Amino acid sequence: MLAAGEASGDLHGAALCRALRAEAPGYRLYGMGGARMADAGMDLLVDVTAAAVAGGTEALNRIPVFYRAYRRLRRALDGARRPRVLVVIDSPEFNLRLARAARRAGVPVVYFIPPQVWVWRSWRVKTIRRVISLVLAVFPFETALYRRAGVPVEFVGHPLLDALAGAPDRAAARRQLGLDDRALVIGLLPGSRREEVERVLPAMREGVTAIGAARREARFVLALAPTVELTAVERRLGAGGPVAIAHDRTHAVMRAADLLLVASGTATLEAALLGTPMVVCYRVSRLTELMVRSLMRVPWISLPNLTLGRAVVPELTQEAATGERLGREALRLLDTPGALDTQRAAFSELQGQLGAPGVGARAARLVLSEAGVVS
Repeated sequence: MLAAGEASGDLHGAALCRALRAEAPGYRLYGMGGARMADAGMDLLVDVTAAAVAGGTEALNRIPVFYRAYRRLRRALDGARRPRVLVVIDSPEFNLRLARAARRAGVPVVYFIPPQVWVWRSWRVKTIRRVISLVLAVFPFETALYRRAGVPVEFVGHPLLDALAGAPDRAAARRQLGLDDRALVIGLLPGSRREEVERVLPAMREGVTAIGAARREARFVLALAPTVELTAVERRLGAGGPVAIAHDRTHAVMRAADLLLVASGTATLEAALLGTPMVVCYRVSRLTELMVRSLMRVPWISLPNLTLGRAVVPELTQEAATGERLGREALRLLDTPGALDTQRAAFSELQGQLGAPGVGARAARLVLSEAGVVS
């Protein structure tokens, strides 16, 4: 059984599903995920990817959806044909609860893309030690952290290395999007959750206006996540605006752009691995902000800064995440000689820190070993 609760987990879960089917084709894969995991051969018991939210208070009105999903998976864990292993992917609020139920049912649990306890909620490592059989670490420094805490762990590398293998180069991406090779292209990535889009896209729209006023030659393209409705984006962009919308072309937008305005999340690490400079922004409710600030252990929110341990990309959060500030930061990067190249040079360091391609296959072999399956 596998459990992924949001778009990025569905993406990485799909790669793991394909690798599991290649290694052990006779075994059934089933559980919670999205369209990508279903396409990769998993029997979908429940899909909550469209219901995923950012923050704590924002999740309150989705509790019934996740509770129904939890009960459906609990029944599968306790049934006559319970799984040989449960693989939980990211989404710690949901998956740690499911992991407890699996352990009570005698099912070993593998955590793929574990919680970032090095960033916040460090106390979660105690729960992980109790209920997780094996952690598959995606950052190399996580290995020592979990071992010190007494948690079995193996470093497999970051699954984005596999996910980005098929990304187009710059020229091909621009052809896909109908963009001139010489155009100044600004990409917008407002997130994969409806609440994220609602909070950051108005500021991005105002930032587009500021950038367009100073750089009239600029072209703007927004990457629409498959978990976000087109109408939700169109309402916040307004009719007749300068922003083109690209459906399911996230990597093309990242590769084609000279600069990105991007909501904090997995997309920031994807963009960094593709070498595209960015300005990161994020907004959550005031109550969630207060909660997060009390639990955070580091001064950054974006994965490039967190992974490299220094401020590489500018971050604008909460009241600072305004259209005026976004536009000003973007123009500063575009107009300051060497500023974009400084980000690209820092991003090149990430390539050597996140392992090597073949993450899905390495993870699959470890999952099968935990399940007692010889591939």
